[in-house]
Amino acid sequence: MRFSGKTVVVTGAASGIGAETARLFAREGAVVFAADIDGAGVERLVSEGAGDIRFQQCDVCSTDDIKALMDRAAAETGGIDVVFNNAGAGGARAKIHEIEPDEWDRTMDLLLRSVAFGIRYAVPHMIGRQGAAIVNTASVAATGSGYSPTAYAVAKCGVLHLSKVAAADLAQFGIRVNAILPGFINTNIFTASLEVPDDTKAIAKAMIAQASANAQPVRRGGQPRDIAEACAYLASEAASFVNGTGLLVDGGLTIGQRPSWDPEAPSPLAALMALEEQARAGSPS
Repeated sequence: MRFSGKTVVVTGAASGIGAETARLFAREGAVVFAADIDGAGVERLVSEGAGDIRFQQCDVCSTDDIKALMDRAAAETGGIDVVFNNAGAGGARAKIHEIEPDEWDRTMDLLLRSVAFGIRYAVPHMIGRQGAAIVNTASVAATGSGYSPTAYAVAKCGVLHLSKVAAADLAQFGIRVNAILPGFINTNIFTASLEVPDDTKAIAKAMIAQASANAQPVRRGGQPRDIAEACAYLASEAASFVNGTGLLVDGGLTIGQRPSWDPEAPSPLAALMALEEQARAGSPS
């Protein structure tokens, strides 16, 4: 019961990472304000009876909705102890030489601006709360190219840096700020934008989950619970000396190129060394 008596706000709580994190905090004693634009999804979460989970309709692209969420949580419980700025989606898929301005802006609003104002409107209700912590969902896409579409990667890199500079801004109040960088996690983010029937989406999700199990050194697909546990750690007293950083939870995806950890993958370096040995063997003495 690490969070007994605590007030926790989770955005993007209708499914996936957000729902699993809301469940975990509630099971460990927190009053959880589960926010999402998908009211039906959060209502299903509330109906599970995992603990004290309260639904708040919230479009994180609306600063009015974000402020109303934070104000309600504080009004009903006396303050806010933990905020998990998690809401998001895949965003625009176009490459930088093809993307339209409105696509770029929508992606930044959803993935980066929402986090900034989640912090902005939560902080007045967190000042003076012992152990107050903010956790933001970034991504392995923040570490380099090749993990996501361009706009998503840039936004998530912004979330990672925002977490660092916000930690500096809020140190005076004793509020810690950190980010989580998930790898390939088995959620609906990869299929949500597909305009196909739900049963087709389910098949696609299963195929993606199977493929992701072989995408990194840890030979299983990442699960929402993996990120929920990381969030709970960063929000807990156990992480009281952890501030302004990003925690990679990616099964080792970013540790190096595949040949560095997969003995069956061809290694470009090994191939070059073999060519060098062949050249030496064939050269006149």
